[in-house]
Amino acid sequence: MSRSNLTGPLAVVLVFALWEGCVRGFGIREFLLPAPSVIASEAWSIWPTLLRHTLSTLTTVLLGFAAAVLISLPLAMVIAASPLISAAIYPLLVITQSIPKVALAPILIVALGANELPRVIVTFLVAFFPLVVASVAGLLAAPPELIELGRACRAGRVQQMLRIRLPYAVPFVFGGLKVAAALSVVGAVVAEFVGADAGLGYLIQTSMAFFRTPLAFAAVVVLAMMGMALFVLVGLAERVLFPWSTSSNTAIPAA
Repeated sequence: MSRSNLTGPLAVVLVFALWEGCVRGFGIREFLLPAPSVIASEAWSIWPTLLRHTLSTLTTVLLGFAAAVLISLPLAMVIAASPLISAAIYPLLVITQSIPKVALAPILIVALGANELPRVIVTFLVAFFPLVVASVAGLLAAPPELIELGRACRAGRVQQMLRIRLPYAVPFVFGGLKVAAALSVVGAVVAEFVGADAGLGYLIQTSMAFFRTPLAFAAVVVLAMMGMALFVLVGLAERVLFPWSTSSNTAIPAA
């Protein structure tokens, strides 16, 4: 393993070691800031419960993220294909992103019921905007001379989009996917804070209500690991499916 691959894990270990040392050295009380060893012990003692809440949150995250991908990418292609449609849709997208999701979640729960659907919608709303923006930027990043060459070869709008713009947009799309994957975790927790009977957000709320701070921290650590895992998986999918695609290389293989 190279030195660069070890830097991240070593940094995480160092942070937890400093955290443990500070808590023990300064005698910080457990309900204020538990040590990592206490958090790990608490998580291990109730791991079946923690696993159940983790699976509930993961389900919401994956459903919301999948909805964001399925809707955002076709929408980005439509926006990039027509300046008129872009001018009509972009303000609506900004409005949906400007609404605080914590304020929107109770309305959705009243309208749709206290089930999984409102939480998935909130997760989707948090995740889809950066994916749309990144995808549109990528689709519009194709060199104008290449677009003109396609027109000279009598390529229609659909052919230009699929064979010219879309390959150039791949790095941008996966950049947006990485951000959306991390934000999906945030959206799911926000929705669970407002209305849920399971999930890590619900577990954090109930734990702090009874001053079980180590358990709440354990849920936070699991959420961080979940977001990191999704981020890494998206990056892995990019390397496997599009090995030529990197954030710093815009070379596109011949169609």
